[in-house]
Amino acid sequence: EWNDDTFHMVAIGLYDVLKPGGVIVWVVNDKTENGTKTGTAFKQVLYFLNIGFNLNDTMIWRKTNPMPQVKQPRYTQCFEYMFIFSKGKPKTFNPIMRECKCGGMKYDSTAKNMDGESGRHKLTYNVNKETVDYNVWDIAIAQNKTKHPAVFPYELAKRHILSWSNEGDVVLDPFAGSGTTLLAARDLNRNYIGIEIEEEYYNL
Repeated sequence: EWNDDTFHMVAIGLYDVLKPGGVIVWVVNDKTENGTKTGTAFKQVLYFLNIGFNLNDTMIWRKTNPMPQVKQPRYTQCFEYMFIFSKGKPKTFNPIMRECKCGGMKYDSTAKNMDGESGRHKLTYNVNKETVDYNVWDIAIAQNKTKHPAVFPYELAKRHILSWSNEGDVVLDPFAGSGTTLLAARDLNRNYIGIEIEEEYYNL
């Protein structure tokens, strides 16, 4: 049964097996129970921090095709948290880049003189053609063509594997489900280990 005690064992196990500089991508959403959000995501973050992880980034997966909200006193749920934990400083970061709208342009400005000199001096800035992507990713919910109830988007797994690992590294998915993360790891020339408690999904 999935409960706080089970989560604690999993979190401690992940800390034990993770190499220094390794990264955990923890994708989580708060369910609604008895008319209130459970706050599970925040409780889990605090526990990860308490056992020694760093919270390297808080990211958002914004679903471009969320399920519509029906007769609830809240706005349509369109995102899940993606917490990036690390054991110490992340060893690997291969940022996904995005194009700058003004890339390649130049503009003139001024800056205050340093070393106690009064006045300002002129500067010319060159705008880079690319910059590091935002920490909000717009990705559609995966089309489910299997018997698994919650198939993970391939693109989401692919982006994180590219960001936090290099070819030949090991990717572990302790909740492998239908195997999307393992498939992406294989395609990106990573070694991979999947753990899945449900035999039906393992066979799938």
